[in-house]
Amino acid sequence: MASETSVDYNRIKELKEFDDTKAGVKGLVDAGIVSIPKMFIRPSEELVDELNSCQTKIEVPTIDLSNIQDDSWRKEIVDEVRIASEEWGFFQVINHGIPLSVLDEMIDGVRLFNEQDLELKKELYSRDSTKKVRFNSNFDLYASQTADWRDTLTLSFLDSDPDPNEMPAVCRKSTLEYIKYTRKLGETLFEFLSEALGLQADHLGSIGCAKGCSMVSHYYPACPQPELTLGVRKHADPGLLTVLLQNEISGLQVLHGGQWFDVHPIRGALVVNIGDLLQIISNDKFKSVKHRATANLVGPRISVPCFFSGHASLLDKPFSPIKELTSEANPPRYKEVVLREYIARFISSSLDKKPLIDYYKL
Repeated sequence: MASETSVDYNRIKELKEFDDTKAGVKGLVDAGIVSIPKMFIRPSEELVDELNSCQTKIEVPTIDLSNIQDDSWRKEIVDEVRIASEEWGFFQVINHGIPLSVLDEMIDGVRLFNEQDLELKKELYSRDSTKKVRFNSNFDLYASQTADWRDTLTLSFLDSDPDPNEMPAVCRKSTLEYIKYTRKLGETLFEFLSEALGLQADHLGSIGCAKGCSMVSHYYPACPQPELTLGVRKHADPGLLTVLLQNEISGLQVLHGGQWFDVHPIRGALVVNIGDLLQIISNDKFKSVKHRATANLVGPRISVPCFFSGHASLLDKPFSPIKELTSEANPPRYKEVVLREYIARFISSSLDKKPLIDYYKL
């Protein structure tokens, strides 16, 4: 491994050689590396800060979605969603209506895709963001300061339902089934969030929030030096809402009150978090918060976030703070956001760069 002081280190060359293998991080692990390439090593100042940071044992809120047809219980759920969205920007949901078998098969499908013959994966390897189905490692590989320890299969359905023929055969059935259930859960969550904002239950749904989603399946192989890198760098999600499935291996952390909190996997639970776009249209009522994923000595860790970011038919529609949530005493805090421009800005940027939401603050 190149040392920190190496004067002949060529980062672009290392990135290109890695990218050209089309084997991702798993390819490095399969090759038997015992120390990670320099392109994955975090800046020394970050590593020093990590030594001085403390992690606490407080858990993000967990909300039980059973009995949502019971009016009194529903009001309690809405209140819990409101508090979690205002204070944490994150919560876990249980009894959400998606069968455990569907969750398990989705995780198994991701594992099977990543552990199949490399030549089959290479067929989908691409950095073309217009492709609905693509496999790669680090969407911002050439723009970021350091690379993250993960490989990703992206499925984008912003403009239509997924075409089964475009999806990898090894995880096609499990993915289609999971997407069907997750979209329905998304509609329910947007109802709760609407009511938590003091609006009619269908408000967020009526402006297209529950339509269109992208799903990415992250595969984090075991890392020989997890203290030197991350699975995903610190960032906030740019969309409206994220619903995340994870396997039994911990790694997700949320920044709350200046400290990192582990979001421990709960069997059968899903993690929900507010995105920047929902913070904007709620006029800062709900919080989109920074989070990250650590690397681990054990693996693979698998996570499947589904991003609700608005349907393609809304690409030229302006989003701005909801009128009912603003007043003379509480004026809009953000200017209008055109979805097409917003998504393009995110795709062309890096997780290291200026937070997307900051471009729209008044």
